Amino acid sequence: MSVASAPGRAWLSEQDCDLDSLRALVARTTGLADYPGASSVESNVLVYDGERLRSARDRRAVRAELVRALSDGPGIVVVRGAFPEPEVVDRVTAVFEALIAEQQAAGATAGDHFAAPGANDRVWNALEKTALYDPEAFADYYANEVLALLATAWLGPGYQITSQVNVVNPGGAGQTAHRDYHLGFLSDAMAAAYPAHVHRLSPVLTLQGAVAHCAMPVESGPTLYLPYSQRYEPGYLAWRRPEFQEYFAAHHVQLPLAKGDAVFFSPALFHAAGANRTTDLRRTANLLQISSAFGRAMESVDREAVANAVFPVLLRRAAAGASEEWLENVIAASAEGYPFPTNLDSDPPVAGLAPPSQADLVRRALRERWRPGRLRAELRTASERRES
Repeated sequence: MSVASAPGRAWLSEQDCDLDSLRALVARTTGLADYPGASSVESNVLVYDGERLRSARDRRAVRAELVRALSDGPGIVVVRGAFPEPEVVDRVTAVFEALIAEQQAAGATAGDHFAAPGANDRVWNALEKTALYDPEAFADYYANEVLALLATAWLGPGYQITSQVNVVNPGGAGQTAHRDYHLGFLSDAMAAAYPAHVHRLSPVLTLQGAVAHCAMPVESGPTLYLPYSQRYEPGYLAWRRPEFQEYFAAHHVQLPLAKGDAVFFSPALFHAAGANRTTDLRRTANLLQISSAFGRAMESVDREAVANAVFPVLLRRAAAGASEEWLENVIAASAEGYPFPTNLDSDPPVAGLAPPSQADLVRRALRERWRPGRLRAELRTASERRES
């Protein structure tokens, strides 16, 4: 993946976050002639026709072009008519509305990554919930050829789809510019702990998508994008900085969408949901996060059991003066250090972008000198929160 980086740099830091470098990267014009499968360029974004993609004979050439568009190109493609049958979209929209009504009747308020809880109507794990609520509608919807084409182009076979419904109600505020999962959900300090090559790797582990379930004129706040910003290597450390937020606010683009249109983009692209300035339109999108088959360990390990077994040793060694580095190494080898995947209904990102991991819980238990029984109970409760 082509990105801006200092030659030979193994680690990135805040000192690498230079706005002029981002400006130079995004000051490009997308040429339609460079992407023969595209139908047009709008606001520097490549626009494809869904029927043309579905009928393409050379699927391999189309996939290659889409990869180039998402990596070295603007980092985003819009597919007009990606879901060409309105009744299929409407059936799934009806499921979403029923799920939201059930949540509201139960008094549940879904947390949100980049907005205050309750500001929007969210349905976490909408993929599973839709399949259980209406499997026929689920099958007709996810049989979509364009979705499969984009997913296999970026990730290859064996990909995994998750989805989250986001309804931004009239008057709903927009988001701040950000990058997405994986590194985009970590704090600056945590992101900086990963070497530079992982910053390059993170964007190719997932593909972001959004399907419009209603007409989305610009005033309803369809997503804002900064084309080519996915190529900026220090972006996971830069997106929170005020000067980058200000630049995004001044230079983003925004495209209206029709019901059934879809957008696919690199998770490293700077983007943000827009503000819904309408008085009567509930802007409804099915947000797709499609993950690589490779984001898994080779063996299944009951890390909860391992952490419980090792914790008394950690307590004894800490009392005996073991170094923080020694303790941390043992925690890393025993407890799950990453908070995902989780059930965002019962384990929501209310206190930040991610809930605590197993390792975070063990660190707290060691710091506060919990008894092993308390850690065992807390780990079990946390595990139950993560279950679907």
